[in-house]
Amino acid sequence: MNPIPDRPIAERITWLFDLARRHGEAFRSPDAWLARQRYLAEHPTAIAVMKCMDGRINIPVATRMPAGIVMPFRNLGGMFDLGWPHLGEVVAHHVERMVGDGRRILFLITYHWSRGNPKRGCAGFGYDTAAAIAHTQQIRQQMEHIFGHGHATVYPLVCGFETDEESLTLHGNDGASLDLSTLGADDQPTLEPRLAALLPDLPAQMRADLLPLLAGNLAHIADIRAQIARRERQLDIEHREWTICIGRGFDFLHTPNQALIIGPYSPNLAEPVRKAAGIIKSNMQAGRIPADGFLLFASVPYDEIGVDRARAELKARFLSRFAADVIAEDFPELAACMTQRTAVLDWHARQLELLAA
Repeated sequence: MNPIPDRPIAERITWLFDLARRHGEAFRSPDAWLARQRYLAEHPTAIAVMKCMDGRINIPVATRMPAGIVMPFRNLGGMFDLGWPHLGEVVAHHVERMVGDGRRILFLITYHWSRGNPKRGCAGFGYDTAAAIAHTQQIRQQMEHIFGHGHATVYPLVCGFETDEESLTLHGNDGASLDLSTLGADDQPTLEPRLAALLPDLPAQMRADLLPLLAGNLAHIADIRAQIARRERQLDIEHREWTICIGRGFDFLHTPNQALIIGPYSPNLAEPVRKAAGIIKSNMQAGRIPADGFLLFASVPYDEIGVDRARAELKARFLSRFAADVIAEDFPELAACMTQRTAVLDWHARQLELLAA
């Protein structure tokens, strides 16, 4: 069977929404629900991740966590600014809700890079890992400005993700770091003292709840290395994105190089939409994807039925219209082959609900 990007646009769209359906069904299964409830009972710290839209950065998989534990914030290039009004409100609302439940919050502020080839790193920063790290440190400082420097309730942690082996690197406050790719399974008993030395101000409960992620990543790295040894892992994956996603609720979509995901955070949404459209156009011109069309997909999650869902519907329709208008103005030839889909997402059930055109 042909790879997804080679198929006609109708088949690609069917594949994408079938992927969303299967993800939702798996999330709602009794086994998955019980696994989440058990995990949260044992590890009450809430975990959020700020990350690039790159499908390779799948923190739950790389740390062996149950699906649905991590709150994702995804955007092109992993670029965020907590001064953006909407982003600041979403983050503050999440923190207030978790604190209201008596939980602390650990924010993993991530950048990604490749040890084997810089061009497999983050295109959003021009493959400049130092620039990406500097940006994550700025986000960390913004977090501290909003939620305090004491870190007793909200702990911002800069974390690197090396995409070749999917290994994590934790950055301390004094320039020190803990690169899990340098450790092995025999080092698992040393994780707690290493973590305590690296992050001495990390509350004990948070440290206890972070340790399973690090242990899971050690096991995951070992599996990835075994795949590389068997030549079962393809590292140089060609960029063949054919979907522009705008909004939130795309955690089902971690297949690499299928979609460009734009979070609804920046006050200048037109700029990332233009960048994404330019990438789609270049993919078509280079023959990396068929020229028969691409998908513009807008999605907004909601927590409650009634007013919250109705507002999500209006927001999803606005995002879809806004992005379509930008593409039509700047890329009219691309707009001619654009398919639009608009949806709201029942966040608690991870159930996607397509809206009528």
